[in-house]
Amino acid sequence: MRVLIIEDEAAAVKRMRKMLLDLDPGIEVLADLPSVEMAVAWFRTKEMPDLTFMDVRLADGDSFEVFNSVEVECPVIFVTAYDEHALRAFRVNALDYLLKPIKREELATALARARDLRAVRNLSQFGQGVDRTGQRSITPVKRFLIRFGDKLRVVEPKDIAYIYSQSKNTFLRTLEGRDLPLDESLDRLEKQLDPEKFFRLNRQLIVQFQSIKEMLAYSKSRVKVVLEPPFTNDAVVSSERSAAFKNWLGG
Repeated sequence: MRVLIIEDEAAAVKRMRKMLLDLDPGIEVLADLPSVEMAVAWFRTKEMPDLTFMDVRLADGDSFEVFNSVEVECPVIFVTAYDEHALRAFRVNALDYLLKPIKREELATALARARDLRAVRNLSQFGQGVDRTGQRSITPVKRFLIRFGDKLRVVEPKDIAYIYSQSKNTFLRTLEGRDLPLDESLDRLEKQLDPEKFFRLNRQLIVQFQSIKEMLAYSKSRVKVVLEPPFTNDAVVSSERSAAFKNWLGG
């Protein structure tokens, strides 16, 4: 597992490195970065780690600024002395939130969660190929690993009714009507889902074909979609996507 440490206290970095290697000698620490600026530069230009440990308060500011500047496409475990940031951490889809001084057993549990997530994601990919134009293609996932509380659940795309964003968080609703959190953005998820079965109606909603119960004419040549299970807000196809939506329905 390749790990990135974002922490501005040298003693904390040293202790984290030691604890990680004691728990798993196979871990590779790619770097330790003390600032928001360096973290943003890393995520823009360097290889993406399998897991990032991130302190909240860094040398040049608040680490949540990183998420405002760049997309972090790996699980993040926040490590901090302050418990008041927990809600903000989970709003950016943190895998875990550990309080300093870190306890060995808590770190071991967090690493186990990261391994479970990585294993299922690896298994979920058909793999990336190269299309006829020479561009690397992204193929649909077979399954998602969902963490809620201390539980893990595997959900296959065929069991998803739709995926939606709400208050900067992402959720999927299963065909049986259960809401589960996801740790990726709609932009990224859209690329991972089979385009023959899933369509992004607007900025907040991706639907699966079989969840569409009814369609109604809406203002400005748009289409209102009635979903099953019901969606709390109006599911309206945006104007710029209406033509593509009608083509998608026709196969």
